[in-house]
Amino acid sequence: MKEMVDAQNSQCPFAFNTDAATFKVGDLVSYRVPEAFADMPFVGELLEVHADHVILHHYGEEEGEIRPMRGTREDRPAVRKADALPD
Repeated sequence: MKEMVDAQNSQCPFAFNTDAATFKVGDLVSYRVPEAFADMPFVGELLEVHADHVILHHYGEEEGEIRPMRGTREDRPAVRKADALPD
């Protein structure tokens, strides 16, 4: 992703929904994995939206490779390390 932003293209190539109150299936969100990567941002796509959590996957995964992850229902969802990183 670092290569996608340079002096000529300073805008982030993704449009994130950062308002947890308006989350809907298909939205792109910036999520984090605090246990392993502190506040480093990752791009996720929402698969399900519930009152107290979301189900998302890492954006860019192939159709048959999608691994759903449970995240918190907040502006930048937090995902557990065990859910984010394969065994």
